[in-house]
Amino acid sequence: MKEVEQIYFNEFGVAFHWKKNNTVLKEKVQIVFKETGFYLSYEEIKAFAELIENTCEEVGCDACSHRGGCHKFLLKTPLKQVDLAVSKSELFQIKDLVEGTLFNMDLYDYLNTICRN
Repeated sequence: MKEVEQIYFNEFGVAFHWKKNNTVLKEKVQIVFKETGFYLSYEEIKAFAELIENTCEEVGCDACSHRGGCHKFLLKTPLKQVDLAVSKSELFQIKDLVEGTLFNMDLYDYLNTICRN
C-alpha cells in the first residue's frame, strides 16, 4: 500500500493525504468510508460538511414513529452526479468524519502558521 499521512479517523472511516516520494500531497484529501472513497479539495470538504448539515436538519427524528428503524436518506455530495443512500446512524458517522477532518486540517494549518512566525 502507498504511504499516507492520516488526518482523522473514526469507526466508520478514515481521511488522509497520500504521500509520493516522501512528499505529502496536501492539495486533496482521500476520505474513505464503507465501500466509498472521495478525493476532495479542502473547499469540496467544506461544501460536503454543509450538505451533511442540511441533511441532518431535514432528517431530524425527534418525533420519529420508526423508533430507530429509519429508512435510508439521500445525502448529496460535492460531486453533483453522486448522492449516497445512508441511514441516520451512517449520516452522523460521516458527519463526524468530515467535521473531524476539517477540524484537524484547520488546527494543523493554524499551528504551522504560528510556528513559522
